[in-house]
Amino acid sequence: MKEDWLEELIAATGTDKRNERQMRILEAAVDMFSEKGYSATSTSEIAKRAGVAEGTIFRYYKTKKDLLFAIVMPTLTKFAAPFFVQTFAKEIFENTYDSYENFLRTVIRNRFEFARKHFPMLKILIQEVPFHPELKDEIQQLLAKEIYSRFEKIVHHFQEQGQIIELPTPAVLRFTLSPVIGLILTRFLLLPEEKWDDEAEIESTVQFILYGLTPRR
Repeated sequence: MKEDWLEELIAATGTDKRNERQMRILEAAVDMFSEKGYSATSTSEIAKRAGVAEGTIFRYYKTKKDLLFAIVMPTLTKFAAPFFVQTFAKEIFENTYDSYENFLRTVIRNRFEFARKHFPMLKILIQEVPFHPELKDEIQQLLAKEIYSRFEKIVHHFQEQGQIIELPTPAVLRFTLSPVIGLILTRFLLLPEEKWDDEAEIESTVQFILYGLTPRR
């Protein structure tokens, strides 16, 4: 729910909950950046939606980019680190799996629920990361430091068992992530109003990663 991630954003940015104007500014900025994108959103529009004077925004944030980073950087450092890295690593990589299939199913369900809860801010990341190299560098460092080595061990383990073909780890990671990202983007960004059977879609994604489009014999 919206209130959940807003509460977490407020905590991550150190915003005083008693400062209602700043809370409304953050909430309005998330809404506007998510709906229209950063470049197409003006501070006057944010102020109008927040119900404050435009000058009030600049009391807390020197520029519109500072306001963007007040949202995006906590998403990376507070949400990406605990949820995508720390919690994700604990929930996923500290468990043992008897098959790559079960590992995939756990990963997809975990990230699917994360996306369901935090998609407004994830959408801002998706929109803005290509245009802000510092954000891209931050994400790359998080992935390289916290995720890649753990995923590599999983890949090598199941390659030794004959459950995954002998491909370089980056290729296995790419072939695994692409359908998962496609599912999440289609479900929450491109066609959110469609009637979805989420469990069936997750299962179809698992089977596609494992077997592609070729009928099993």
